[in-house]
Amino acid sequence: MTLLHTAYEIVLAPFVSYGFMRRALAGCLSLAFGACPLGVLLVLRRMSLVGDAMSHAILPGAAVGFLLAGFSLVAMTIGGLMTGLAVAVLAGLVSRFTPLREDASFAAFYLSSLGLGVLLVSVHGSSIDLLHVLFGTVLALDDPAVLLMAAISTLTMAALAVLYRPLIAECLDPGFLRSVGGGGGTVHMLFVTLVVLNLVGGFQALGTLMVVGIMMLPAAASRFWAETVPGQMGVSAAIGLVASLVGLLVSYHGDLPASPAIILSASAAYAVSVLFGRFDSIAARVLRRPHAAHPASQ
Repeated sequence: MTLLHTAYEIVLAPFVSYGFMRRALAGCLSLAFGACPLGVLLVLRRMSLVGDAMSHAILPGAAVGFLLAGFSLVAMTIGGLMTGLAVAVLAGLVSRFTPLREDASFAAFYLSSLGLGVLLVSVHGSSIDLLHVLFGTVLALDDPAVLLMAAISTLTMAALAVLYRPLIAECLDPGFLRSVGGGGGTVHMLFVTLVVLNLVGGFQALGTLMVVGIMMLPAAASRFWAETVPGQMGVSAAIGLVASLVGLLVSYHGDLPASPAIILSASAAYAVSVLFGRFDSIAARVLRRPHAAHPASQ
């Protein structure tokens, strides 16, 4: 009974006793099921750093929303969505009409967006406001924020179910999708819109600097546990959920900032995956090497 009681006090009691912990967990659950599968597609497209660029691109719009209405969920969400999509479209146009590649275009725009957003918040707000925008307030999520994140997650999962085949085709061979009239450009923009939506919803919890971590780290880790894309999506969502749970508990018991604790938990999961994952990890390669060296023994 003592062991069970200790486990209850460590794992369950914070969520049973405090509503802010339950809301934080619900928000992170929404992020795990919406953002992590999108991260798998970003990894598949070799666009991992584009996710980071997009997370910073929403900052100026969120900053303008903050200046106009304070920490208004509606204003900051609309502002972040508008600037995120604007950066995505502009970066695509630059890469289409100039020799510059799309990832380089995103890098240029996200650096400009980050500088502008930080300047706006710094000039018209306090250092505390800037920290809230950059690093989030996952332990201060209210019901409307959680409902917004849940709605975005639901929309994302429904869109992935409907667009799964063209999304995978556009990842692997966009030329083929265009040749058969599959609307590759439309599919790409829908995908970018989903990414921006999840980043905008997630920055309420983890901030513009941290939200991309919950999208990309579980996705990168899932590559070492599953070989198929659906398998990687499922594993990434599970890793994102576990990392969020562990991070929230570490934050609660250690009196530490919640957003960095969640991202570091996801980083630990990635490190374990690289070392001990089932496929292509360091341990898997070491164990496979003796068999490859002595094929006759098989």
